[in-house]
Amino acid sequence: MEDYTGVDATNADVRDDVQERYAAGANAVEAALCCPIDYDPQYLKIIPQDVLDRDYGCGDPSRYVREGDTVLDLGSGGGKICFIASQIVGPEGKVIGVDMTDDMLDLARSNAPVIAERVGYANVEFKRGHIEDLKLDLDQLNEWLADNPVTDAKGMEAMEAEILRMKSEMTMIPDNSVDVIVSNCVLNLVSDSKKKQLFAEMFRVLKVGGRVAVSDIISDEDSPEELKKDARLWSGCISGALTELGFVAALEEAGFHGITIDKFEDEPWQIVEGIEYRSATYLAYKGKQGECLEKNQAVIYKGPWSFVKDDDGHVFQRGERSAVCEKTFKLMQKEPYAGQFYLVEPSIEVTERIDWPASDCGVRRREPEETKKGAPKITTDPSQSSSCC
Repeated sequence: MEDYTGVDATNADVRDDVQERYAAGANAVEAALCCPIDYDPQYLKIIPQDVLDRDYGCGDPSRYVREGDTVLDLGSGGGKICFIASQIVGPEGKVIGVDMTDDMLDLARSNAPVIAERVGYANVEFKRGHIEDLKLDLDQLNEWLADNPVTDAKGMEAMEAEILRMKSEMTMIPDNSVDVIVSNCVLNLVSDSKKKQLFAEMFRVLKVGGRVAVSDIISDEDSPEELKKDARLWSGCISGALTELGFVAALEEAGFHGITIDKFEDEPWQIVEGIEYRSATYLAYKGKQGECLEKNQAVIYKGPWSFVKDDDGHVFQRGERSAVCEKTFKLMQKEPYAGQFYLVEPSIEVTERIDWPASDCGVRRREPEETKKGAPKITTDPSQSSSCC
């Protein structure tokens, strides 16, 4: 275990400390920055060794990527996860890596053509930016600054105006453009003052129905201020870590639903002053927002719990027909809920627009008469059936 001692760090200078640490890590392997991870070896064969050696992660979010996806890797570093994802998404997919450290970007960009030649297509690009501000492309800003150096207050005002224009007209990662966001041990490096903005940006760029798969370091207790002020602790993925519940709360506040802790290491990676820091992988989804319409649909929760409560506050009793709006009915057919409910369509499709009652924000029992509304009350004749149930 590393002896973590260092100079004071504040939220204002976190970026400098992180860039310095990871720039060094791009040029020489630093074992203290990573946890042992088992990746699918079939995807590692074509990745150059200098990229593999400089993988500073704590999980494998690439295993949540699918063919044809548009993937965004936050804090892509040397590009390992991007190069794995490139092979999974195939020629119809796209992979975007965002990082702020020059040396890491140089490593990733220099190897991108190698990967493209080996797989037979080029579907990976790396952008210079801050993961908590996915609107601003720092390469574009650097080009502008080269022609418009800032030497006084007027120049500063011109730069600020240009930044606003770039974010609006030349957005690095547009709204609703990404199928899946992955990140590997990077979100903890963002300052506490910008973590809310980070999660909001993740929500912004995801498509409706998109998902997050993030491996990161979390803690079982809040890190005290004296640990947060230690620059080496922060850049070492320790004191900037959210707590187990804090990570869930950050995703919830940003608007995500279906949040799942898909991986939780039994043994802590590091222990500092009795606080356990371990690797975990969180999944989350975008898409619970939207209008609610009444279509006489119902879902039946299978169990095994006596009841469950979703992110909209709906409580589903085991075995009961629960009245839900069309939006919730569709959500329950998708991950991560798929397979947990039986779906009950109405006997006659409701084609007219009926707004879900504003006063009925919970889940009530859907009476069978509602499901069969408008259908004739027939009686089947067992003798006419060609087969048993």
